[in-house]
Amino acid sequence: MKRKTTVWLGIFSVLLLVVAGATVFVVQGQYPEQLQLASGFKAKTLCAGIFIQGLEQSRLETEDAGFHFLFPFLNATVDTEKQKVTCSLWGTGLFSATAIRLPGLGAVLLQGESEANLRSGLKSPVMASESTDLPVSETPIAGVAEAVGQTFIETDTKNPKRTRAVLVLVGGKIVAERYAEGITANTRLLSWSMAKTFTNALTGILVGQGRLEVKQPAPVPEWSKGGDSRAPITVDQLLRMSSGLSFFEDYTDHPISDVNQMLFLESDMGAFAARQPLAVTPDTAWNYSSGSINLVSRVIRKSFGGDEAYWAFPYRALFTPLGMASAEWGVDTSGTYIGSSYIYATARDYARFGLLFLHDGVVNGVRLLPEGWVKYSTTPTTTQGDGTYGASVWLNAKQKDYPEVPSDLSYADGHNGQEIFFCPSLDLVAVRLGMTWKGDWGSKEFLNSLTKALKK
Repeated sequence: MKRKTTVWLGIFSVLLLVVAGATVFVVQGQYPEQLQLASGFKAKTLCAGIFIQGLEQSRLETEDAGFHFLFPFLNATVDTEKQKVTCSLWGTGLFSATAIRLPGLGAVLLQGESEANLRSGLKSPVMASESTDLPVSETPIAGVAEAVGQTFIETDTKNPKRTRAVLVLVGGKIVAERYAEGITANTRLLSWSMAKTFTNALTGILVGQGRLEVKQPAPVPEWSKGGDSRAPITVDQLLRMSSGLSFFEDYTDHPISDVNQMLFLESDMGAFAARQPLAVTPDTAWNYSSGSINLVSRVIRKSFGGDEAYWAFPYRALFTPLGMASAEWGVDTSGTYIGSSYIYATARDYARFGLLFLHDGVVNGVRLLPEGWVKYSTTPTTTQGDGTYGASVWLNAKQKDYPEVPSDLSYADGHNGQEIFFCPSLDLVAVRLGMTWKGDWGSKEFLNSLTKALKK
């Protein structure tokens, strides 16, 4: 009897310790919220990675969704026939999230919407049919191939660069191109925040058509009631991150952030951004915000008479004229393009977009962006102060980050080291894509080497 009592006391003590430990674990770390966010992130990442990018699940689990200790606790169920991925805690259904791939609309999370309604309500647009050829230079430029090669050399095994693709165009011709193992010229890779510059381009097209005014207050229904202090915010201020709206942008160090909640828990990302209060008076301070760009994306949507015309817009107005046949842009559950983050395209197609900005908005002799739009986009935002940001375009205007590189270098920049650099004085477009979670992939050394090679 005494032995049984001792056994039960031991079991009870262990359970008590487990419960106490779990309570501390949950309360102090906000892990229920993190688990739900992580499920959404992993489901979306695997769905896009498998069905859009064509990457192996094991690679995606390790490289794309392996940066946080919670991810291994989330088991994924992959439905190849329906192009669908569901993740939950140990496969129990707890903290469950599901993403489905809709061609032309990306990997869409089911946030408060049934799969049947989402599939029937979101209509896939006609995608660009074929990519135009990028000519290959017959004359190598000394030093360029070496600069590209350096970006693939791992110097920190604990924080790998994981460079996946690098492409360099000079004079519109490919002078160097390299891919990581398992990645090819046909592999679509994630843009992350490079998408913001694409949203800039769509805005410019609408401005050129006379359908949008960037200096006028943004038409946001939530701000239309009399006396709303956010009503004066302009599209220009949203593009330049000087709207004054409160928004906390952090992906890994502080997982419970506005940007993570928006991307992985919200059905309407533009509406989420519109609900944010003012932190400061508009146009008095700079604060990087993916929410601001998703609000611009929703403004673009509301400028159309119907959703099917809106869903076709990026393909008809941008991707097809540029010959970006690989490009696919993801939408949120409500059907609005995620203007901040989710384009998938090949390195060559990203380079085609770089050529558009390099050539002042003109492609194949046809003006795609209105005259003066690239100059407007690459004019430093006054509220930022250090001259490194324009209208959703990063700048080297004051040579702060890249002092040895020409000041007319500008670029689209994304999380994990996604870059499209364009520099008119060097006639250069360079693309780097990878999955660098910590540390530097070597952008400064890469650009310095290219500058030296092209100035010889």
